[in-house]
Amino acid sequence: MTVSLEQLRRCHVAVDLGAARTRVYVKGAGLVVDEPSVAAVNTRTGALIAVGSFAERMTGRTPDYIRVVRPVSGGTVVDIEMAQRMLRHLLGEKLRRALRRKPRLRAAACTPHDADPLAQRAAVETMVGLGARRVELVDTLIAAAVGCGLPVEQPTATMIMVCGAAATQIAVLSLGSIVTAQRIPVGGEAIDHAVVQHLRHAHELMLPSQAVRPLQVALHGNGITGGGPSSTLIHGRDVATGLARSVHVDTAAVRDAIHTPLTAVLDGIGKVLRDCPPDLVADLTDRGIMMVGGSALLPGLDQMLRDATGMPVAIAERPDVCAVLGLGMMLEGKIAPMVLNPLAE
Repeated sequence: MTVSLEQLRRCHVAVDLGAARTRVYVKGAGLVVDEPSVAAVNTRTGALIAVGSFAERMTGRTPDYIRVVRPVSGGTVVDIEMAQRMLRHLLGEKLRRALRRKPRLRAAACTPHDADPLAQRAAVETMVGLGARRVELVDTLIAAAVGCGLPVEQPTATMIMVCGAAATQIAVLSLGSIVTAQRIPVGGEAIDHAVVQHLRHAHELMLPSQAVRPLQVALHGNGITGGGPSSTLIHGRDVATGLARSVHVDTAAVRDAIHTPLTAVLDGIGKVLRDCPPDLVADLTDRGIMMVGGSALLPGLDQMLRDATGMPVAIAERPDVCAVLGLGMMLEGKIAPMVLNPLAE
């Protein structure tokens, strides 16, 4: 772990700034914010017009003087000032006032595995802008494993796969630490992009940017495994004429387009297992892989991993909020560390 559990118990608020959604957990109050990481700004005045769900619905539908921005990319804050403004409005005046009453406000934040010092600094400065006097950084893999109930502190192997919007993180944990891990720059956005590109090239059709997730529309049957509907009706805009058009899309072809970016994820799993000690790999034969993150809900992804690895694959009960709930459990003191006392000689 990046910090000790004792330090985390002193924190008052935990934040998971993701590329897709921002989640805030307040000690004693639970999960208080779960909104898209989107903000809409008036470029003429610099005023913040909307944040969260309302700002996301404005994407692609705004006049020239309104710009929709995402201050977080790939789990890293790329616009610190905008991230601070977005967080302030998501928290609301009442909650901000309650946090300001803390004499020395401490905050905890998730950071992607192997985040560089600049990314860590950006996360710290974002929390400091909210009034935090001290910021503790926790690896997303550890927080997600705790949040989905894995026995992280035990001397047995647990394998977790965090499927985010911009990246997929895979790790084997034992004794509260990461034994081996990989971060692959392929997530839900890459899968959606593969579907959009397939429809553009094969059918000369452009999909609406934020109307619906194109993946969910194209694969409402059994997902990326076979057995679903053979074709699906898709509505979009013709590339050549610009007019509205509907086409019947072959579901099997869409599945093939999705498998292309997912091969990188399978390669990452293989590398993690190759770098892992044999005793821990033997534990994983029975325990398998736990999937968390919003993209873990992609229909059929778990079955694809079972077929490719031969190991059991399970999806957490609430995969999209596991990381922030894990931070919350650490804040509330619900995790008891395994104490290894040195033997007397």
